[in-house]
Amino acid sequence: MKANVAASTLAMVLGSVTSALAASGAREDNSGVLVWIFLGFCALIIVAQLAPAVLTMIGMAKGVADSVGRKAEAKN
Repeated sequence: MKANVAASTLAMVLGSVTSALAASGAREDNSGVLVWIFLGFCALIIVAQLAPAVLTMIGMAKGVADSVGRKAEAKN
């Protein structure tokens, strides 16, 4: 009896499974050269703005470290 119930349950589960209807994996984006040039230009702008920001953060960290060092020397 238990084997019959298990077989029926398995048959219902496997019978209710349908195909995923997923894409084949090959993606077509129809992007031309101009789209890639535009995206490269956008990336160039981001990198150009990131470099000064990093340098400013390094300068601020050095300034904080120097001020902490000066306060420690003044207390001694």
